[in-house]
Amino acid sequence: MRGTTDGILRAKLFLQKVLEIYSSKFMKASRMLGDQLALAWVVKSHPSFDSKRFTRQQAFMDEIHGASVLFLPCALYNWTPPEGAGQFHGMPLDVKVVYFKGSRKRLMLEAWNFLNASDSNISDILCLFLKRGRTKYDF
Repeated sequence: MRGTTDGILRAKLFLQKVLEIYSSKFMKASRMLGDQLALAWVVKSHPSFDSKRFTRQQAFMDEIHGASVLFLPCALYNWTPPEGAGQFHGMPLDVKVVYFKGSRKRLMLEAWNFLNASDSNISDILCLFLKRGRTKYDF
């Protein structure tokens, strides 16, 4: 969300709509996916929704319930390593966000240590680790 008073207010109203749908339709999924299902419901139920836009590998912006929402392609901004050995083989070089979900959370520390030990200049990268669920791999 943008740091203006108007931007914060519009983001708040959008998220209140998501919370309303979450509370009314997806509380039974509160342990897993409920938040994502509510967000998807709000987006898909909006009159401007066009599923074809999501099949392209390009970012786009849409106004939903008064908020400007930026949609980013998952291949770059939500890439998930496959299960099994060699999880990072075949990872596209332009990936911006790696999503460690489920059993892959065990790879977070290994990936972080590898990145810190590499010659990469990461001074301009902000990393945010969020706790999700209750697993021993959460940070």
